Amino acid sequence: MLTQKILPALRQMQQFEKIMESSFQTFVLLDVHISQLALIRREAKRRDKKIFIHADLVHGLKTDDFAADFLLHDIRPDGIISTRSNIILKAKKKDIVAIQRMFLLDSMALEKSYSLIRQTKPDYIEVLPGIIPEVITEVKETTNIPVISGGLINTEEQVKAALRAGAHAVTTSNESLWKINL
Repeated sequence: MLTQKILPALRQMQQFEKIMESSFQTFVLLDVHISQLALIRREAKRRDKKIFIHADLVHGLKTDDFAADFLLHDIRPDGIISTRSNIILKAKKKDIVAIQRMFLLDSMALEKSYSLIRQTKPDYIEVLPGIIPEVITEVKETTNIPVISGGLINTEEQVKAALRAGAHAVTTSNESLWKINL
């Protein structure tokens, strides 16, 4: 179970050392090259940090079953984030935290996401964009799965609004939001 309310999302390797030196226990890895994964995992483990890898955003890696096997067997992250059901299902089988990413484009996308979530039963749902409190509440109540809010969150007030709406945590690559006191 995630205990942090802010989950720093790293978009650049320059942010990695900041996270390693921070008090954050868990972080999300976005936009990383496949060749960097083992080193990042090793260093995170050495410093007792938990790493959640966004499987769909690893450069040099497709989001097929072979990619899922590589990530889950060779890299062994603490969590996997993906829009793809095959990745989520494989993570669940390996007892790795599975976070299903859900894009809120329109009501049809929302219904399709609900259908997919009923099949995959992820541990968490990441709702994007995370700035619509009413939808965060609806997703949480409809699925009974903890919601993580992410995307387009740029202010402290947006973070607090997402949490008030029922988000379990907020992912953000905005370093100024990593410092807010909740």
